Amino acid sequence: MKHLYKALASFQQEVPIIHKGAEGYGYSYADLPAILPIINPLLKKYGLGFTQMVEGKTVVTIIFHSESGENIKSTTDIPQGVSLAKMNEFQVLGSAITYIRRYALSSILGLVTDKDIDANGEQVNKPKNTQQKNDKPWFNPTNKDGSISEAGKKWIDIMAEKGKEYAIKAVKEQKQFSKDTSKWMNEQSI
Repeated sequence: MKHLYKALASFQQEVPIIHKGAEGYGYSYADLPAILPIINPLLKKYGLGFTQMVEGKTVVTIIFHSESGENIKSTTDIPQGVSLAKMNEFQVLGSAITYIRRYALSSILGLVTDKDIDANGEQVNKPKNTQQKNDKPWFNPTNKDGSISEAGKKWIDIMAEKGKEYAIKAVKEQKQFSKDTSKWMNEQSI
């Protein structure tokens, strides 16, 4: 890999900061049409080239040294389930691929293509959704008046036949229940 790394280091010493001022979401950056005319002559000068391919749900970026055949590769996931205003899913995919290509290429080559605004932003902690969606039906062993429901009677029969631990496990696999129901189940005895 010594040929590739030597050529890449020489490239990085000569490539300028590439910032053409395209605007997006509160920051400015150089897009691919601004980056390529600057890097291509330098890549050629140092015997370097690159390719970027979409493989499944990833973009693969390969930098290669044309004389030695040495290469380095980076794989970046394409975010799934993203929607953007006024774009269909194909436009969103195209936008994501272009975005990833720009950042993956900048990263693997060591380019600076946007203003450093890290200090300007304020970190916002998004609340974590600790509850997972549960599509299981609810287990209600008692009626509203406090009497034992039909489901509760069946559960007590299973508990009497196979034991409390088995009965609780059987309900957990098929139903969801509240803390009060869990307490009720633990209080039951045969």
